[in-house]
Amino acid sequence: MKKSLLTLLLAMVCCLAKAQVSPDILSDKHAMLRVTTTEHYLLLPVEEKAEWAHLRVLNRNNTVRTLNVRLAVDKVDYFVPLELNGGITAQTSNSSTLLDIHFNGDRRAMGALKELACWKEMRYANTFDAQNRERLRPLYHHTPSYGWMNDPNGMFYKDGVWHLFYQWNPYGSQWENMTWGHSTSTDLVHWTALPTAIEADGLGAIFSGSCVVDHENTAGFGAGAIVAFYTSAGESQTQSMAYSTDGGRTFTKYEGNPVITSNIPDFRDPKVFWHKETQHWIMVLAAGQEMQIYSSANLKQWSLESRFGSEYGCHAGVWECPDLFQLPVRGTGQQKWMLVCNINPGGIFGGSATQYFVGQFDGHRFTCESKPEVTKWMDYGKDHYATVTFDNGPQGRRVALAWMSNWQYANEAPTKQFRSANSIARDLDLFTDGDETYCGVTPSEEMLALRGKPSNKLTEACEVVVSLKGSTNIVLSNAKGEQVVMTYDAQKQTFSMDRTKSGNVSFSENFASTTTAPTHGQLKQLRLFIDRCSIEAFDADGRMAMTNLVFPSEPYNTIKATGTGTNKAKITIYPYNL
Repeated sequence: MKKSLLTLLLAMVCCLAKAQVSPDILSDKHAMLRVTTTEHYLLLPVEEKAEWAHLRVLNRNNTVRTLNVRLAVDKVDYFVPLELNGGITAQTSNSSTLLDIHFNGDRRAMGALKELACWKEMRYANTFDAQNRERLRPLYHHTPSYGWMNDPNGMFYKDGVWHLFYQWNPYGSQWENMTWGHSTSTDLVHWTALPTAIEADGLGAIFSGSCVVDHENTAGFGAGAIVAFYTSAGESQTQSMAYSTDGGRTFTKYEGNPVITSNIPDFRDPKVFWHKETQHWIMVLAAGQEMQIYSSANLKQWSLESRFGSEYGCHAGVWECPDLFQLPVRGTGQQKWMLVCNINPGGIFGGSATQYFVGQFDGHRFTCESKPEVTKWMDYGKDHYATVTFDNGPQGRRVALAWMSNWQYANEAPTKQFRSANSIARDLDLFTDGDETYCGVTPSEEMLALRGKPSNKLTEACEVVVSLKGSTNIVLSNAKGEQVVMTYDAQKQTFSMDRTKSGNVSFSENFASTTTAPTHGQLKQLRLFIDRCSIEAFDADGRMAMTNLVFPSEPYNTIKATGTGTNKAKITIYPYNL
């Protein structure tokens, strides 16, 4: 305890040491700052309402990094670290490092450049404190240690380790400066943050993509090499690749990038997998309002095989983040293919969501078994998007993660040091209801290991199992009167979640909402995964999933379930051992 307190105090003292910066003000929008320190970081003060400032890092007169950051004008919301020694200024002296800063704000609103708060608060430090201290930061969901996160990227499993890459802004908690962040886990719950994996280059920012384990060395980078595919977002969107020979810790960009180009504006998010029957790699790309399917023998040269989607499903927004894989159909011994298509906007409850199609794939063309007008949603909450699955999963498992937010309000969510989390891991399969085949979504088995002894006390990080006997209302609430109301209607076979009074809903007019899902039969047991700012509801049989964010002013500490007539629901609470 004493050691932890001392560490905290030292970190605080370190952070309080001012940088003594003396910028050269060159115009009402232009300044330069010479780096004069041997410390590891320059802590940049951020004010989220400020306009973006464009910052170039020059070393020995060459630009080594560019970034956009909302440098504080009036006050500081939080700090972000700009790495100096061991990073952008490695093997050079600090005296040769220059920051060239252009401010985009209106001078009349911004005031005199020399008076900005950023110069007074800018700090040098040897450490950056990214501890999990925000009241609303989840306890058992993956989050970035700081900064903004959106789509999960490049997920793969190898040698007992789950690798998660993600769209990351290291210089603020709003979307910008897209790179690939990197975290690893051995249990899909506890994650370790690793250094940035893939950074922007001359071809553009690093948008979403995927990784594969090249077991047979088809690309020539070595047997077992990890090969990443991502969208280079420059003037146009093109597809690039990088490879890793150390298990995904570091990547080398392929010198022949880009490997695929197009004149389509929204052309991105390559998902690659090995197709055993044709002995080829397959890539699915989101291309405007359709998916394009490519094949390759060596991961370098790609041929367009087919297109899908121009008349199928929902087209109310841009198609993004595809995935394509084979799944078993429960109780049949059959296998079918499922094509995942994330869409924004156009989600069933507004904003972004994950739709999918079920059918067959022969290595060249995907054929959907449903009628074109049929739209199927993987999750019926507002906060489940950019869903993709891990490559090389153990025991043939198809494990998915989603970004737990919605583009309608993601940049305004009421957190500061970080923004956004991933959903819990989910195993996917297929089931039938009537003439249609649907995606089954079940919390991954790793979640069971978190359960403590059953309790009658609700905690801010727990799983709640509700055994149902007919229609039931379930209410989560706290002493402030904030509540989430969940309703199962056995007759209509629907489940709904009302978060209109859940806590802070004022930050966006699109947040307060009620979401409703079909249950595809009678709901007998409900599993609720409650964390500080989220509720994920699942039918225990995996026929319904719903993910919604909540921002209560204090944790919910009461849960009540009321059945109709003589029906009574049984509630079991499992506090989580984290």
